[in-house]
Amino acid sequence: VQLVESGGGLVQPGGSLRLSCAASGFTFSSYYMSWVRQAPGKGLEWVSDINSGGGSTYYADSVKGRFTISRDNAKNTLYLQMNSLKPEDTALYYCARERRGTAAWDYWGQGTQVTVSS
Repeated sequence: VQLVESGGGLVQPGGSLRLSCAASGFTFSSYYMSWVRQAPGKGLEWVSDINSGGGSTYYADSVKGRFTISRDNAKNTLYLQMNSLKPEDTALYYCARERRGTAAWDYWGQGTQVTVSS
């Protein structure tokens, strides 16, 4: 199993970024996927989930209305569109695979850094 995130960077407050997570080594379309972030000096924070087919999505209150999770099962890729970014969104963003039948994650990517600063 391999998960590789990309798309992070430095952006000004109010700006947008689109993160991608390329998945391989498993049947991507069979798994719920998540985005999780870790801000400097803080613990892990769940950001968003998407079900295996892409028809159901879930968001933390802190990002609801600003972030959109999506997936392309034909391309084995997970996305996170982030709009109206705030300094408090600064974090290392990970994509993670959810273990079937649980709310736990069993595989993680290496993370992509998002920095929101003027």
